[in-house]
Amino acid sequence: MELVPFIPRREDCARGGCMHSWVQDLRYAWRSLRKNLLSTLVILASLGVGIGANSAVFSVVDALLLRPLPYPQPDRLAAVWLHSPAIGIFRDWPSPGQFIDLQNENHSFEEIALAQTRMFTLTGREQPERVAGIRTQSSLLKMLGARTRLGRVLLPEEDQPGKPAVAILSERIWRRLFNSDPEIVGKSITLDGNAYTVAGVLQRGFLLNAEVMPSEDPMDKVDVFLPLPLAADAAKNRRDENYNIVVRLKPGVSLQQAQADVDVMASRIREKDKRGASFGMHVVRLQDEVVGDVRRALLVLLGSVAVVLLIACANVANLLLTRAAGREKEVAIRTALGAGWQQLARQLLTESTLLGVLGGAVGLLVARVSLYVARTMNPGNIPRLEDIGINGSVLAFTFGVSLLTGILFGVAPLWRAVRVDPNASLKAGGRGGQSDGGLYLRRHRLRGLLVVSELALSLMLLIGAGLLIRSFVQLQRVAPGFTTDHVLTMQIAATDPKYRDEKALANLYREIETRVAHLPGVIAEGEVSVLPLTGSVGWGDINVEGYVPPAGLELQVDLRVASADYFRAMEIPLRAGRFFSAHDTADLPGVAIIDEKFAKRFWPKGDAVGKHLWFDVKKPNTIVGVVGAVKQDGLETDGKIATYFAREQGSPNGMYLVARTSSDAAGLPAAVAGEIHGVEPTVAVYETRTMHDRWYDSLARQRFTSTMLAAFAAFAMLLAAVGLYGVMSYLVTQNTHDIGVLMALGARPGDVLGLVLRQGMELAVIGIVAGFVGAVALTRVMASLLFGVSTIDAATFGVVPALLAVVAFAATVIPAWRTTRVDPVVALREE
Repeated sequence: MELVPFIPRREDCARGGCMHSWVQDLRYAWRSLRKNLLSTLVILASLGVGIGANSAVFSVVDALLLRPLPYPQPDRLAAVWLHSPAIGIFRDWPSPGQFIDLQNENHSFEEIALAQTRMFTLTGREQPERVAGIRTQSSLLKMLGARTRLGRVLLPEEDQPGKPAVAILSERIWRRLFNSDPEIVGKSITLDGNAYTVAGVLQRGFLLNAEVMPSEDPMDKVDVFLPLPLAADAAKNRRDENYNIVVRLKPGVSLQQAQADVDVMASRIREKDKRGASFGMHVVRLQDEVVGDVRRALLVLLGSVAVVLLIACANVANLLLTRAAGREKEVAIRTALGAGWQQLARQLLTESTLLGVLGGAVGLLVARVSLYVARTMNPGNIPRLEDIGINGSVLAFTFGVSLLTGILFGVAPLWRAVRVDPNASLKAGGRGGQSDGGLYLRRHRLRGLLVVSELALSLMLLIGAGLLIRSFVQLQRVAPGFTTDHVLTMQIAATDPKYRDEKALANLYREIETRVAHLPGVIAEGEVSVLPLTGSVGWGDINVEGYVPPAGLELQVDLRVASADYFRAMEIPLRAGRFFSAHDTADLPGVAIIDEKFAKRFWPKGDAVGKHLWFDVKKPNTIVGVVGAVKQDGLETDGKIATYFAREQGSPNGMYLVARTSSDAAGLPAAVAGEIHGVEPTVAVYETRTMHDRWYDSLARQRFTSTMLAAFAAFAMLLAAVGLYGVMSYLVTQNTHDIGVLMALGARPGDVLGLVLRQGMELAVIGIVAGFVGAVALTRVMASLLFGVSTIDAATFGVVPALLAVVAFAATVIPAWRTTRVDPVVALREE
């Protein structure tokens, strides 16, 4: 036994005695932890994982929800979107005409900017380079606080037509593609065959990406900024809805006030453009734009790690209670020597707080590893992933959590210590503490309550993880409408001015298709304008033979352009009619293929082939085939009905090339790119990936959430099992004498085994029932995260409690088995 030699009196504090006593307490706590090294390591491991998981998730919360965007006055920045729920459009891009209406009529915006993001092909280099660019008004860069390293930003006069074509480069592309050329300003670059003079290079750190400025084409970070001059008739451009609008609210104007203002303007636009009754506009704060639908999943993870930490605290409290039971005599002696409960409380809380702080240090290491794993998994659903890290806020949070947990799990042993009766403890001699006698858990209610809490909380986490895993399995089983194995995909873009001629472009694609199709290992090759599971979008209204939509409720469909062999390359099944052929040329009547959802909606009897669709009634397209529906936007969504048009009858300058191969040929991407550049060196080839990789990445969000929650739940279950094992093991160890008495009086080993097992399983059953009830209540918040699984899924709610019961039985049976090996003669002689 080791006693603190100094107990300060109140009057000593004025002479520095209190500080000396705190130092003494800290030294004594450190020696005590070193003396019980094994239990200290177990405690630090438990706390490290619990605190580390909280720190890691908090770092994500800090970056997304707490830390503002890196722009001036970010709380006043917002985006304006269109919506028409009645026709299935919940977010759409505005048009220049609508922008001008907002600019002229609003009373809420201090600044407003129109922009359009798109991909450009940079030529004049050894290989064409595809770069993300934006055509924007000068006010956007001003709103976002852009500053230049070289040259200048866009000027207000460049918002008007007729000015020289200039480009502003990001620091990233200036460094990567132009070798940090200090003389770049004034030089010419070629984008999509057009010359632009470089007017400036932005400072390092300025970021504009798809999270802030969503676009129709998949893109990462914007690297080129070009002017967007509006023509004199821009106000008449009402239906070209492919632009972004970013605004800065006036000082003192709330988002709700801005929305009310926009609602008034939207009603005028609805009447002016003869839009449907559901047409409207909504203002979204830019911070919310970035966070998107991650908030719910993030809060679920944050709640999960908080539960893990609570379980870790309960487990540590139980371990400290066990240690405190062996120190009752020490506490009694110190009390007899004059120590008051305040001194005892300070000493015990110093020990628990020191443990908490050390656990926090371990937790920081766990957090760093966790964030590394998260980046490696690349969940795809965590915005601002590059901004997530261990910063000052995370360190402060970790320190605060460490102190709080140290105090929290120190309360139980402190409560026990202050209730020690010195007389009873000193009289008890060598046989445990005053309250530890008895083989029944009702004498150890605090320990039992902690174990029940651990089991209940762990069951709630396990059921939540089980639901997510079941949901993920269901999602993986969804047929995408095509096969993903042995399919190579890439994007190609022919932006040279000569390919603005449709015949030249058609000949180019035809030649590329012929050469790629003859490569060794290629079974089929095709092109499509919008490939499934890529994030690309392309929809619009269309007219259908025999269908007259209600006023303002035009039919919205996914619009795709596909080559003759695209469906064979993707193995999209033909349901009726035929695929496109080489004979579907531009000089023949237009043809179209629709998906089976389209056909069932308008021609349920199966007679869709031969019917007509049109944008212009004078140029109808005859439906020649019906194909299977595909999951365009994700396995969990059905998407719109789809229409395909023949590539030979008109196609965009950018397409996805798809090649089905006989095997996973490692050298095929380079061979395909070589054939393409052999036809036309200026064609950009990029985003080369297998279709299986795209399918795999489309599940990244669900995989990440279910994996993280499953890991937390597994650790929680382990902690609960260790807690139950510790309590039952302590019960057996402390009551060896009582067990010896029972066996000396004729109790069989099986009777004692059953007694211990029964008490352990009673705790388990109580914890499982409490956790079951809690899970029924709390899993409702997960409804939006689940697919094909109910929040009260019978299989999950049946299997998971049974699994936890088996684990609890294993944790109980091991210490219970030790009772059968007790020799009553030895036990009584030792006593």
